[in-house]
Amino acid sequence: MTATADPVAAPPRIDDLLCFSIYSAGLAFNQLYRPLLEEIGLTYPQFLVMVALWDRDGRTVKEVGEALYLDSSTLTPLLKRLEAAGLISRSRNPNDERQVLLRVTDQGTALRPKAAAVACAIVDTVGISAEAAGALRAGLDGIRDKIHGHT
Repeated sequence: MTATADPVAAPPRIDDLLCFSIYSAGLAFNQLYRPLLEEIGLTYPQFLVMVALWDRDGRTVKEVGEALYLDSSTLTPLLKRLEAAGLISRSRNPNDERQVLLRVTDQGTALRPKAAAVACAIVDTVGISAEAAGALRAGLDGIRDKIHGHT
């Protein structure tokens, strides 16, 4: 729907809404991930935090929040649970006490191969090529970035 659409016209059908397709695909992914992640003791948001830290250990809380589009009120409880589970450690940055550094523990590092197996299972279930997945991801990232740039 464009900004110049007729305001008196009927709203679009649910199947015509791009936002619904994205939303319902997100729900389907959550249902797919849930049992796989339960086996390794993680929720989907915790999995994302771990993936971000496996990618680059020693990030600040702010950096992880920005990478995952999570605010601190959502991220802090996740981090506390990951720390209580022994998967990460949190410590003040000695160079800037305002920053909290996140590091993967040995136990968190040991979980990485199991998480990789989860990712492989997802790829097998979705069944699209790496190229198609990359193009889809780029398109969705572009939509997300445009929305963030607008708000």
